[in-house]
Amino acid sequence: MSEQTHPTLQLARELIARASVTPEDAGCQQIIGKRLQALGFQLESMVFEDTTNLWARRDSQPGGLFCFAGHTDVVPAGDLDKWNTPPFEPTDIDGVLFGRGAADMKGSLAAMVVACERFIAKHPEHKGSISFLITSDEEGPFINGTTRVIDTLEARNEKIRWCIVGEPSSTSYCGDIIKNGRRGSLTGDLQVWGIQGHVAYPHLARNPVHQAAPALHELAETVWDEGNDYFPPTSFQISNLHAGTGAGNVIPGTLHVSFNLRYSTENTAEQLKDRILRIFDGYGLDYAIHWTHNGQPFLTTDSGELVQATREAVKSVTGHLPKLSTAGGTSDGRFIAPTGAEVLELGPVNASIHKVNEYVSHNDLIELTDMYEQTLINLLVNDKE
Repeated sequence: MSEQTHPTLQLARELIARASVTPEDAGCQQIIGKRLQALGFQLESMVFEDTTNLWARRDSQPGGLFCFAGHTDVVPAGDLDKWNTPPFEPTDIDGVLFGRGAADMKGSLAAMVVACERFIAKHPEHKGSISFLITSDEEGPFINGTTRVIDTLEARNEKIRWCIVGEPSSTSYCGDIIKNGRRGSLTGDLQVWGIQGHVAYPHLARNPVHQAAPALHELAETVWDEGNDYFPPTSFQISNLHAGTGAGNVIPGTLHVSFNLRYSTENTAEQLKDRILRIFDGYGLDYAIHWTHNGQPFLTTDSGELVQATREAVKSVTGHLPKLSTAGGTSDGRFIAPTGAEVLELGPVNASIHKVNEYVSHNDLIELTDMYEQTLINLLVNDKE
């Protein structure tokens, strides 16, 4: 079989051709659902507000529930003039597939589907169950996507035991890194009030920038924790800061600051909030703060069944054991892990994600398909087979 005609690449092209910019699915889930239905999956479309989600499940023999999780939505293409080829016209050049979503993450979805097709053809009476959780709201506000599906599953006590999220986890070659956890993310939007006035009469005004600066400096210098064997220390970063009217002779009346903490399992969001509020209160600020908790940290240890099965699968394909990492941003795994599931991320090289001329190598998707299939074998095939 040539790379060009490999079923994973054919399906990836079909998905890339759909302009499914968040929260649009543009029919991608119908394409995937049709393939899964032919394998005996029961399909359940869950539409919440503007978001389309697909929950598909195939039961076989008793055992745990394995889940492939991913998203059909993509980020906007941006300036079309900067693309060498149209973003929603999949194009193959020298063993590379170009198009928006090629790496993040329609290629992974295609590999998951084809891996299932091959696995079920060889092992129709496998142990346990296989499911797909697919959303069109991962790149957007993540309000009506995976988190709502998980709420639905939890309400009916439908438990995922193992889950692979198809996020592009790799750095140099496909399978060199597996994400076995992610840091938590806590955002604070701070408003500090002062008294506006003329810069020549500071005694008649109160500058909120001057008042808040020592507190912000202390936050930036605070050691929140030392991290642990799996996570780096918690980090604090100011992302936006604004004050003033634009005039050079006016003391501002308010200061707006946005900041974010990426935190390890050594802290909780509530502990971080408490420490931050005590710092602000210690400087006597007149302030209000709005918190957005983007996700709590999760970790799947290297002693778990899923990590062991997946690492062995990757080694069988590449000849190398992948490294485990918790670096990077958040993913929908943060909504699945709190249910008790073992969760990890395995996908292609992430060098081009969210950029113009997004791409994935043919070989990445072919090998990723093999990795997914072998993981299913390692978890769901009886030894006697």
